[in-house]
Amino acid sequence: MVQPVHVGIDLAWNVNARTGIAVVDAHGALLSSTAVRTDGEIDAWLAPWLPSVATVAVDAPLVVTNPTGMRDAERAVTRAYGRFHAGCHASNRSMVYMDPPRAWALAHRYGWAVDPGHVGRIGAPGCVEVYPHPATVSLFGLERVLKYKKGPVATRRVALLKLVHHLESLEVLRLPGHPRWVWVRAVVEQATRPVQLDAVEDEVDAVLCAHLAWLWDGDRASLHVYGGSDGGFIVAPPPPPRSLGHPHPGVGRLPATR
Repeated sequence: MVQPVHVGIDLAWNVNARTGIAVVDAHGALLSSTAVRTDGEIDAWLAPWLPSVATVAVDAPLVVTNPTGMRDAERAVTRAYGRFHAGCHASNRSMVYMDPPRAWALAHRYGWAVDPGHVGRIGAPGCVEVYPHPATVSLFGLERVLKYKKGPVATRRVALLKLVHHLESLEVLRLPGHPRWVWVRAVVEQATRPVQLDAVEDEVDAVLCAHLAWLWDGDRASLHVYGGSDGGFIVAPPPPPRSLGHPHPGVGRLPATR
């Protein structure tokens, strides 16, 4: 019997930037991850996994119907997470690469359902939009997002290494000792130039996205849908309470149902 896998994609809005991809198994353990650029490279890397895919979580605008401004889902996430510095950027159809969004084109190409009410399974995968910054705040009980995208290389390295540690605390991922993860961790630890961090940060985000895809499949109650299928939606854990310091109760636990 084929076991389902769950895919996380930190998708660049265009082919000039790097895309991270990760796959976890039915129990939530990392199987493989990588970083690519073009649609062809995405297709080639995903090809062996496609027959087993049940759910996909993409960090990129997926359903975008508004001609201008910000989607309702982006406003809702910003209201919930703005105090943690985890607000959303706006996406609309007037923007380059948003007509249609690359994520929507990817889902359409593979036949993935983009309705948040869809129950994904092998042969009929579901695809949801996620946003790693709010997820890290809630899952790891952070007071604000980890700023590993911009800034001095030393500051970025410390922040990204914190995210690496946090992800390793999710026991279901089984990251310590995984050959690819060992390499990713070493790149972060030894980085002295921004380009070295750039080479792995999208892959790290993709691992988190894959974990969210796994949660969406087996513990959907631990996540919240901001927005809707008509105008766009984002899936994220609910924000932590005002008194922080404790991760969301769903962190790393086995799904309630499977």
